[in-house]
Amino acid sequence: MNVKTVAIIGAGPVGLAAAAHVLERGMSLVVLEAGSEAGHAIRQWQHVQLFSPWEYNVDKAAARMLAATGWNSPDPQSYPTGGELIDGYLDPLATRTPLRDMIRTSSRVTAISRVGFDKAKTRGRERAPFEIRYQNGKGPEVLRADAVIDTSGTWFSPNPAGNNGLPAIGERACAGRIAYGMPDVRGAARSRYAGKTVAVLGAGHSAVGTLIDLARLADEEPGTQPVWLLRGADPAKAFGGGRNDKLAARGELGSDFAALVASGKIKVEAEFGVTHLSESDGGLRIAAGSCCGARSVAADELIVSTGFRPDVSFLSELRLRLDPAIEAPVALAPLIDPNEHSCGTVRPHGARELAHDEPGFYMAGMKSYGRAPTFLMMTGYEQVRSIAADLAGDKEAAARVELVLPETGVCTRGGVEAAGAASGCCGGPAKEELSACCSADETARKAGRAGCGCS
Repeated sequence: MNVKTVAIIGAGPVGLAAAAHVLERGMSLVVLEAGSEAGHAIRQWQHVQLFSPWEYNVDKAAARMLAATGWNSPDPQSYPTGGELIDGYLDPLATRTPLRDMIRTSSRVTAISRVGFDKAKTRGRERAPFEIRYQNGKGPEVLRADAVIDTSGTWFSPNPAGNNGLPAIGERACAGRIAYGMPDVRGAARSRYAGKTVAVLGAGHSAVGTLIDLARLADEEPGTQPVWLLRGADPAKAFGGGRNDKLAARGELGSDFAALVASGKIKVEAEFGVTHLSESDGGLRIAAGSCCGARSVAADELIVSTGFRPDVSFLSELRLRLDPAIEAPVALAPLIDPNEHSCGTVRPHGARELAHDEPGFYMAGMKSYGRAPTFLMMTGYEQVRSIAADLAGDKEAAARVELVLPETGVCTRGGVEAAGAASGCCGGPAKEELSACCSADETARKAGRAGCGCS
């Protein structure tokens, strides 16, 4: 490929990092951001403290670009909130560096194809530029690019409440009592949740963080009752690696949550797969099983924190290679499939694992993880460093690994926690073998054994 112009979709942390790396490589670029400002999705959860310190949240190419403006880098060991990430990093990067002239805000991408080629036409396809259509409030716009990096994320396509991947019956009708993701229950949305019974569905970091905030709100506002709706049977799986987690704040989050659950401040409803939602007595009836089944929970509000899924609707004319279950690129999916393992210390990866059957097109950042929940921002930075190198023709740099991820202290294989998890997730992530869940598993396979026996 003779890449001259790269279109980047999304001006979040990974999108702006991609822009910095592409610019360093001497290519032209344009960044299309659906929101009115860079970091639009993060502005929806700016009250949340990250569990990774600043040293892991600043991309190296972006830092080099910011250094030329006299930017003062934050304390690498401190933990920013989403708002501090915007103020201290994303806003300066988007407004004080050369990227400011390359970002088009309020520009929502609606479709991508190849100029003169529909999805079925092959011969000469790889030589045709991409055609990107977007809306900016002034009518439809079109631009062309030699390559596309989609870092549009998943924040605005949350999973529904239904335990089968579909909206629960009645979910849309009860939309006024339902929020998704991680609302600011102690801040901007305080009046909505104070003094109420609030059910939170999910078992990931968003659900855990929201339940912790609701427990704190209950200390401040009598009558507030958090209820944890857990699809699984074992609440302890949400507690994380504790002291074994190399990201201390992430370990502390799980430890704090475990203490609140043990104290009874958070009511737990395990094995609760939501199927029906309905208005009842001025509140919400949340049912598991048939509509008239015996098991239900009454609440004033429901927060659905069941993760996210990628929106690929505007990519329907491109030849994507996505895993049918996880909806991640097929080479990446085995590393992050929560049905198999959830180390959280996925081997750093780049252009090779993120490639599709459409030369010059890549997904990166949270969107590249599809429905998997283990993404870290620093992983996205490594992805786009590799992609930019690949587009520039530097195959050696594209294949090189320039990131070491902190271990979680929890490692599962085949859905079962590994016996060696407490010693540091089986030696850390695998370095070469795509299907290996950890270093010990990789070593065992190289020695001719089936694996390390995590399961």
